[in-house]
Amino acid sequence: MTKSPVVFMFSGQGSQYYHMGTDLFHQDAVFNSWMNQMNEFVYRNAGIFVLNEIYHEKKRKNESFDQLSYTHPAIFMVEYALAQSLMESGVEPDWVLGASLGEFTAAAVAGVISYENALEILVKQAELVTNYCSAGSMIAVIHSPELYHYSPFMRLNSELAAINYASHFIISGEAQKLSNIEMQLKAGEIPFQTLPVQYGFHSENIDSIEYEYCSFLHGFQYQKSKIGIVSCMLHDISCCPRDEAAGITADFFWDVIRRPIQFQTTIQRMEQEGSYHYIDLGPSGTLANFVKYNLSKHSSSRYYSIITPFNQDLKNFKTILESFQK
Repeated sequence: MTKSPVVFMFSGQGSQYYHMGTDLFHQDAVFNSWMNQMNEFVYRNAGIFVLNEIYHEKKRKNESFDQLSYTHPAIFMVEYALAQSLMESGVEPDWVLGASLGEFTAAAVAGVISYENALEILVKQAELVTNYCSAGSMIAVIHSPELYHYSPFMRLNSELAAINYASHFIISGEAQKLSNIEMQLKAGEIPFQTLPVQYGFHSENIDSIEYEYCSFLHGFQYQKSKIGIVSCMLHDISCCPRDEAAGITADFFWDVIRRPIQFQTTIQRMEQEGSYHYIDLGPSGTLANFVKYNLSKHSSSRYYSIITPFNQDLKNFKTILESFQK
């Protein structure tokens, strides 16, 4: 089963929710240890207890978890802790794939940056966006991306932030403009979902932080990767071959939050190379679902999720261990 390469996938903003990974946090010692270790690091550097917010006793899963100062490190922490737990159990990735914020987790797991530096970068990014960017929004539209290109109103009032598969794309931009687009989508009976994000990543809504954020990014050292990296911004499996740091620079970490996410193109190009086992380490199994809709009926690839809102985390985790332990 494990002859095909294993790909760890990491999602970004919009995949988070309260109590994500709670069963693993309480019952998996490695996951718990890493979550606490990173929580302490964020507290020392930013003065906030991320774990207290993720596992807030008075919050329900269906409540909007969208305060950037918490969600940015929270998503990274869950993904990175899960990756460490899998690897310590013998499940090793041949490739890591990141989408948007998930690119930071992929880079950290691959050894390009330390988890401490990744958290510093994400905390700083959240701080700058919160302080200097106007209110924004992101909407997942369940329709062909052609709708965006054929809709002057949508093109003039938003930017295409992601194409995930043939009938799923995301638009981003200023909050009021996207609210107007929502009304148009409702009138046209086009399904959509407003993501739990208060800012318009992958759009001009965040351009005001570019100079200060990029200056901050240039203060870090970026190492050669220990694992092959696939970027959904560069949408090329050869963007960062093992033991090369090609494409992973300070500017890369600006581009991954400003340029569009090309998930569909990325998976299509990977599928041209062969079959894979795609394991989604994001909080909600979003990328596994996207992969499902990108695979042809002739593909030998398989996709798996672990953490989801449906209380199957431990069962899914054990299934992965039984199938992929080397």
